[in-house]
Amino acid sequence: MNTTAISLPRRFVSLVKLEHTIFALPFAYVGMLLAVGEIPAAADWVWVTVAMVGARTLAMGLNRLIDAELDARNPRTASRELPAGMLTRTQVLGLCALALAAFLVAVFQLDPLVRWLWPIPVMLFVVYPYLKRITWLCHTWLGVSLGLAPVGAWAAVTGELPWQAWALGGAVALWVAGFDLFYSLFDAEHDREQGLHSWAVRFGERGVFEGARLQHLGTVALLVAAGLGLGVGVPYWLGVAAVAALLAYEHSLVRPGDLRRLDAAFFTVNGVISIVFFGFVLADVLL
Repeated sequence: MNTTAISLPRRFVSLVKLEHTIFALPFAYVGMLLAVGEIPAAADWVWVTVAMVGARTLAMGLNRLIDAELDARNPRTASRELPAGMLTRTQVLGLCALALAAFLVAVFQLDPLVRWLWPIPVMLFVVYPYLKRITWLCHTWLGVSLGLAPVGAWAAVTGELPWQAWALGGAVALWVAGFDLFYSLFDAEHDREQGLHSWAVRFGERGVFEGARLQHLGTVALLVAAGLGLGVGVPYWLGVAAVAALLAYEHSLVRPGDLRRLDAAFFTVNGVISIVFFGFVLADVLL
């Protein structure tokens, strides 16, 4: 009993890949910083963080629940907590309920605008896992879901949604969708056999590289547009240059026919990108 009580939280953390919150959370902070042009109030930091963690936990929990049967048929994912029997559907549903509650509590501490908009990300989370069954555009939907992080944070602290917020959200959406194209290569053969859809299944390995390259060019272009619209300082532009350099490095790690370093490209570099850009934006605000 004690062993279960100790291991259960660890299984939940593994289920939702809590460490990958690092992809989206720094960009939510970037949205806050650029929205107000100064260090936001401590309460805003706290509630935006709670909202982000709650939302991402909900999204991952729903994804694992809806995809449990598909995961069980895929050798790469069969060891995940639900198909492996380490967690039950009831337990994961309970986690989703708690995550939704945390998300809603946080939302209602922030600007009234987000109190009206909160169903939109929840709808995106529910729909996303089903899309691989019907369209190769599932990666775009995932990108949009995470791209709402800076947009939502911007609205949460200002009650406004100017075009610069959407440009920033679009940059994140293309960044996430682009690296998710690489991720689809892990399961391309399995997805093809199971009748599932992905960019890799539709366009092949070379199409993945071309699509990711175009989307990541779009990421840099939208970061430039947002910066021009906000009149930011030198640190912001250094951050954009760093993002461009890191994306170029990510693309240099893998090439058609050589995916040995795909894990490094997907996890390590993308985590570094979000943290580094946040650091430069924070410096821009402080200076």
